[in-house]
Amino acid sequence: MPPNSSSAAIYSITKTNSSSTSHHLHPFSFLWLLLFIVSLQVTILLMARAVPFYNRRSHFPNPVSDPCSSGRIFVYNLPPVFNQELLDNCHELDPWNSRCEALSNGGLGRKATGLSGVVPEELIPAWYWTDQFAMEVIYHNRILNHKCRTMEPDSATAFYIPFYAGLAVGKYLWSNYTTKDRDRYCEMILDWVRDQPYWNRSDGWDHFTTMGRITWDFRRSKNEDWGSRCIYMPGMRNITRLLIERNPWDYFDVGVPYPSGFHPRSDSDIFQWQHFVRNRQRDTLFCFAGAPRGAVKNDFRGLLLNQCMNASGLCRVVDCAGTRCSNGTSAILETFLDSDFCLQPRGDSFTRRSIFDCMVAGSIPVFFWHRTAYLQYQWFLPNDPKSYSVFIHRNEVKNGTSIQSVLQRYSREEVKKMREKVIEFIPKIIYAKPENGLESIKDAFDVAIDGVLKRNKEHEQPGYKWK
Repeated sequence: MPPNSSSAAIYSITKTNSSSTSHHLHPFSFLWLLLFIVSLQVTILLMARAVPFYNRRSHFPNPVSDPCSSGRIFVYNLPPVFNQELLDNCHELDPWNSRCEALSNGGLGRKATGLSGVVPEELIPAWYWTDQFAMEVIYHNRILNHKCRTMEPDSATAFYIPFYAGLAVGKYLWSNYTTKDRDRYCEMILDWVRDQPYWNRSDGWDHFTTMGRITWDFRRSKNEDWGSRCIYMPGMRNITRLLIERNPWDYFDVGVPYPSGFHPRSDSDIFQWQHFVRNRQRDTLFCFAGAPRGAVKNDFRGLLLNQCMNASGLCRVVDCAGTRCSNGTSAILETFLDSDFCLQPRGDSFTRRSIFDCMVAGSIPVFFWHRTAYLQYQWFLPNDPKSYSVFIHRNEVKNGTSIQSVLQRYSREEVKKMREKVIEFIPKIIYAKPENGLESIKDAFDVAIDGVLKRNKEHEQPGYKWK
């Protein structure tokens, strides 16, 4: 009974009884009776307020949100020649070395060794020597177990084509292979997919694929040029393409993080690693891991190496000439863990895997080209470049600007704030080990798939409609 009605009932009973017996009661009895009534009312009010709000509303359950509200994914079951046979013949994918070890463990590569004393012992099993071109294998294994995968194509928002385009073209980029060799696999897959009824429904607008190399490996304009012409083939035009480096002016190219070596097994691995890099004692102001390009005129990397070596002990160099920085060494990771900043010039193309190795280690990247990161990975990195990185235009360095002087202008508090932003975004730039993902944290794969589904939802809106 509500407090007010309870007190009213008590008051009514009391008044009736008191009127009939008032001549028998001492005046102090009325005072004690009133005190009793007031105390009872206060007790009832306090008991009512003590009941937790969520209990008082528990008969109105909150609706459970649909984890697949952005749509569902149908995965094409391709003929094995487009994926599994490439893995089965992994020893033929490279003109010089077998790729079998690099593509083992679902694309994660062989387990990392030599990390004792570099990373926490309990996290060593989460580290692998992952190849930078293994992305399409990793995505395929993950998407087969995705919570929003559907076996009914009529209910799909997006259609995934699990073609290993990067592996298929890799062996033909070198030696004396012809343009027909480089184009063959892509022509075959487009012939196959254009025969599918759901392709014809949308002309490919709701289809996507992974291409585990940079976009320029698939954009040959003339026969004498590098790479295949896969992206320029008519059937590929409307397909969303996830690549480790995109063409910033092509809507259908989406840049996704290069695979790095850290593949957490659980949310706990993420939290522990973030704690580790946050509290790491860093004794070096900045570092550079890379090799000079001796054959390149006015080699920019050579300038960075010279500045680093002349920085009076404030910069640490990992000279990657030859194969010293290939998969299987802890030198780069240890250097990034010990440095506040890491220099990230362009690689053979505008991007490089080192960006992600650097950030996973909690080091702050220093860029010299906007196209190295800012125009590449918008789904995965903070919106404000200054919140997590430093930009020094390459021409300033060529004209004598001291990188050391620029970086020393940042206060310890500013460095701490930037590092915290880098650490916050680590989950978005790594690929988890479990094939069904982490418990509650979204990794780079989750971010990429969510982005594709949202794009396809946009395609169904006025102005985007492909029907």
